[in-house]
This record gives sequence, C-alpha cells and structure tokens, in this order.
Amino acid sequence: MSIQYLIDENVDPVYPKQMRQRDREIIIRVVGEENVPERGTLDPEILIWCETHDFILVTNNRRTMPVHLKDHLEQNRHVPGIFILNSDMGIGETIDELLLISRYSFEDEYRDRITFLPIP
Repeated sequence: MSIQYLIDENVDPVYPKQMRQRDREIIIRVVGEENVPERGTLDPEILIWCETHDFILVTNNRRTMPVHLKDHLEQNRHVPGIFILNSDMGIGETIDELLLISRYSFEDEYRDRITFLPIP
C-alpha cells in the first residue's frame, strides 16, 4: 500500500496543489475537504482519523503535536506517522521530499512517530 497524506489546514495550500500536479496518482487529502476532518477539528480527533483511514499527517505543528501523539499512543492507539514541515526548507525541496517518501518508503516505516523534515 502506498503512503497517503492528510495535510493539516494550517499548511500552505500550495503543497497539496503542486504535489497533485507532479504526481497524479498520489493520495492527498486536506483538512476541510470532503470526507476528511473539518477545519477546526482538534488535533487528537485528527490523529484518530489518520489512524482509522491510514493517512500520514503532514503538519507544521511542532509545539503541541508531540504531546498529542504521546497521549494518543498512551491510549493504545496508533498512527501511520506524522511529518513536521521545516520552515528552513523551500516549498519545492519539501515537495520533492514528500514525493520521494511516498514512492520509496516501506509500509509502517513511520508508524507511531513524528518525523521532522528533511529526513537525514
């Protein structure tokens, strides 16, 4: 199964737009779109949705997301992964990284952890 991304509502919309243009087969959803969590959904609920639907969360929430993930895991829950964007990376560089990850990652490679981009 290939990686699917849920893009947090606070991430610049240029990311999913350009990723979809560059890879027509990639599965990307954005908080607020149809059949995903609504805008304003609390982070713990987004993590449950990601777990249920097998989507890796892409966010720029580096302050509270580690706490939410810790709480989520303590409830014996899981997530396919969380990617935290790096403000020092350019948009194109970040998109390249996310597309490479989606193509070449192993199943469950990022399960139950936060990964800060870029991946070393």
